[in-house]
Amino acid sequence: MPCIKEEKEKTVENKDLDSGKEKMNIDDGRGTTVLRRDSKFEPNPSLSTLLIGKPLATADEADQTIGKAIGLAVFSSDALSSVAYAPQEMLIILAAAGVTAFNISIPLALAICGLLAILIFSYEQTIHTYPNGGGAYIVSRDNLGELPAQIAAAALLTDYILTVAVSVSSGVAQITSAYASFYPYRVEIGVLMVMLIMLINLRGVKESGKALAIPTYFFLATMIALLTVGFYKYFTGSLGQVLDPPMDILREHTVLQPITLFLILKAFASGTTALTGVEAISNGITAFKEPKSSNAGKTLIMMAVILGSTMFSITFLANQIGGLPSEEETLISQLARTAFDSRGIMYLMVIIATTVILIMAANTAFAGFPRLSAMVGEDGFLPRQLAFRGSRLVYSRGIVVLALIASLLIVLFQASVTKLIPLYAIGVFLSFTLSQAGMAHRWWKSGKLKPDEEIAEKGSFVRHDKNWLFKMIVNGFGAVCTFVVMCVFAVTKFTDGAYLVIFLMPVLVICFYAIHRHYKNLAKNLSLDDYISASRIARHRVILPIGGVHRGTLAALRYAKTLSEDITAVHVSMDENEARKVQQKWETHGDGTRLVILESPYRLFIDPLLKYIDEIDENRQANEIITIVVPEFVPRQMLANALHTQTAVELRMALRFRKDIVITNVPYVVD
Repeated sequence: MPCIKEEKEKTVENKDLDSGKEKMNIDDGRGTTVLRRDSKFEPNPSLSTLLIGKPLATADEADQTIGKAIGLAVFSSDALSSVAYAPQEMLIILAAAGVTAFNISIPLALAICGLLAILIFSYEQTIHTYPNGGGAYIVSRDNLGELPAQIAAAALLTDYILTVAVSVSSGVAQITSAYASFYPYRVEIGVLMVMLIMLINLRGVKESGKALAIPTYFFLATMIALLTVGFYKYFTGSLGQVLDPPMDILREHTVLQPITLFLILKAFASGTTALTGVEAISNGITAFKEPKSSNAGKTLIMMAVILGSTMFSITFLANQIGGLPSEEETLISQLARTAFDSRGIMYLMVIIATTVILIMAANTAFAGFPRLSAMVGEDGFLPRQLAFRGSRLVYSRGIVVLALIASLLIVLFQASVTKLIPLYAIGVFLSFTLSQAGMAHRWWKSGKLKPDEEIAEKGSFVRHDKNWLFKMIVNGFGAVCTFVVMCVFAVTKFTDGAYLVIFLMPVLVICFYAIHRHYKNLAKNLSLDDYISASRIARHRVILPIGGVHRGTLAALRYAKTLSEDITAVHVSMDENEARKVQQKWETHGDGTRLVILESPYRLFIDPLLKYIDEIDENRQANEIITIVVPEFVPRQMLANALHTQTAVELRMALRFRKDIVITNVPYVVD
């Protein structure tokens, strides 16, 4: 006996089995054998391979991380591109009070830059505190609770979807500004652009980053050139005024409104759309090379400096040239042709660069949405399929879902930036508020700890921080500021369409909790805790539905006999002559298996069969199981399958919720 036990405890390694190397581990307590082997499977070339590239192994994940230069392109394109429409949206609101109100946009731009500084301070802290990413969702979950976390998730996911719709629509607006003949096709162009960005992102973070780096830095170069020329001409007194500005905005406001606090706040709210995208880097920390937090934090600061300076400069220069906001010609277009004195090569470069960066700005959402939806899915508040990575090590299901919903919005709102903007930014400012409130609460918890104490949380560890009071005050002040902006946006844009987002987010949260309840109930039902193993199956009854007697039927009968000797073949008779033929053939080939012929005067097949199964089920004994074995002949030609009834599928759908009834189809392949 000791010798046998010692033999069981041995680990047999590198055992050849089926020409593959196996590792066998034997547990001496339960006698369980666990085999691990390399499947040696290599994905075959396909259309997917052609479109998105060769599948990547899990071991290649480290090679797919990105540095600061590409990270700026991947995660900052949304924030950087917003300078193309945020100043314009401010002026559109101020136009209701006439062109004399446009000067108010300059102090508003400064206020937005101040708010940006507060947000950057907050998210820089978040990046170093939560190095595994997650942004507002993780911060809210660990510091504010489950409900605030789901509200943050709903807000951010909504914002990411709108980011794609707004960015692409704004890019299309740049194209139609330069080439008015494309205006009737703006929706089709927008959807096509979303699909293109989807394909780029399905290729993986590294490849999409490389594809985005060139247009991002081309845009930055053209903006630097435009602003340098613009400020040079401004300081030398040669900037001049825009020639033939579009007058449609003035025709809309024949009766001017007074300059009120409400109007100013509404313009400020529109301008704060420039701050969307600030969250993305904190969500995507894991995409950066080591040291991840350091690289992500530096990228965040670079993005903030470029965003703030560019946004203010465009607003300032637009006021100096007398630019007018319009959907016919964008503010960037007017500034470029004024600064460069023509629609020449430099003008075209600015328009092309702005168009491309606006369209590519949607990539920020394509980088953030799948990662966030995967986190929420892992926590059980979204379908868990969203947490599965595709062949290129990206969350491909999330990418596809984002593309489809954003395309739907572009179609519904006819690719109009002005119509989409009121839906925008409420979600992101709600997430800003929750994130900063969560960080403020975290610093409060940190201040209550002793220097050698720490609290383990799901996303990080809380340790004492000597600067906790200062950080708590800054984050608390930031939370108040962003909450005020969110309220202003919700009130001032409510009738313009913001009510849709305000209604949608609670609906999303309710859906999240419904999904979570399902997963909790499923886990409870599948749990092995306090589980008492059922006794062995005492009886196995097999029912074999047959439409005729042929090779496929006999193959199914042969399989059924491996399950049980208690087999009943069932034929539903809709034609007496056909039933007589079945009976005669069965007596010859049925090998003594009993046959039940069910009369069906109404020529139905499934219903009489289900009623018969119900009768058997009602009289079933304890520990008895019923298996329905369905013969199925399968033509090799795919289209030929449409010529045959799908009995197995119909039975499976009808009986899928019945306990202890198993449905097995036995395919018989025919040429």
